[in-house]
Amino acid sequence: MPVFDNAKIVLADKVLKGHVVTEGGLITAIGEGRAGTGEDLDGDLLIPGLVELHTDHLQTHIAPRPGVRWNTEAAIQAHDAQIAVSGITTVLDALPVGLDEDGGLTSKESRALADAITEAQDSGRLRAEHRFHLRCEVSNKNSEPGFDLFEDLENIALVSLMDHTPGQRQFRSLEAYRRYFQRKSGMSDAVFEDFQAERRASAARWSDGNRKALAARANARGLVLASHDDATAAHVAEAVRDGVRIAEFPTTPEAAQASRAAGMQVLMGGPNLVRGGSHSGNVSAGELADRNMLDIVSSDYVPFSMLQGAFMLGERGGWSLPAAIATVSANPAGAIGMTDRGTIATGLRADLVRVNRAAPGAVPVVRSVWRGGVRIA
Repeated sequence: MPVFDNAKIVLADKVLKGHVVTEGGLITAIGEGRAGTGEDLDGDLLIPGLVELHTDHLQTHIAPRPGVRWNTEAAIQAHDAQIAVSGITTVLDALPVGLDEDGGLTSKESRALADAITEAQDSGRLRAEHRFHLRCEVSNKNSEPGFDLFEDLENIALVSLMDHTPGQRQFRSLEAYRRYFQRKSGMSDAVFEDFQAERRASAARWSDGNRKALAARANARGLVLASHDDATAAHVAEAVRDGVRIAEFPTTPEAAQASRAAGMQVLMGGPNLVRGGSHSGNVSAGELADRNMLDIVSSDYVPFSMLQGAFMLGERGGWSLPAAIATVSANPAGAIGMTDRGTIATGLRADLVRVNRAAPGAVPVVRSVWRGGVRIA
């Protein structure tokens, strides 16, 4: 019966100096004051394990350089290790679907990667619990055929409908799109012009039909849907039509407000929060937080940004530490129906993170991580 003693416990509504008792992987008791037994946390914070809904960090291990594919098992384990030491106990690995012509992971490679993650998890080689998030590029002709490859895949927890067409959503500014893709790809101006023209033509042909078809298929399977980079009221109206429950990375305050009004939860990136702004020049997560329009923080492409961002959020005016921690634990867990985790409460899973923070503004240090009461980091 593991006991975590002498901790500042971040509960749903307050921070309690006390102890937590676990048994069989569950939290069985929470008490004020010292228990006098178990592991002494020396006054460190004890928070719920983080629940990550959107990370494409794994791809940096699979394809660390252009044209390079790393050993799949080693890449998965390296990704998992970084996830765990960042305090993330449940992660949805984002798998691209329909981007077969972009030089990244193809839909077929994404499916093979999902199978490799499943095998690694089933054989006990992973620290965190891994589930899947299908990132479907609706502007591409390969979107529906790519989705077909995942019909029998279990543990899909989220499907997002993306459209990265130049001139709208994330890349409303064509100049920002040019800077991003030319820097990333090394395209000449002439090649880029052809590239973006092809992208816009493809979107005109495929986006609307693919969006409707994939939404219908996801809804039929009972999968949670997310929109992506909504910028306008019309985009949000599409999301409402399609049964979307999570608004990922809205790019304007107007889209975030409309999403909230429609009953969606607003998700923003930890890197945006930590850096103080969007790398694409869109609305900052901090601005949405100040307007009380931020529900979920995701690590996006930097795993540790979730934890760091949550502590930064807890120091903003109008935010308490419990409310900030909920954006990386209880809120994402609830958004995808995982009601057995995300909060330190009796009867829930003992997914716990010991965090030391020397002073306000300091980068938090993860001391230990437990999943289901078992130490994983």
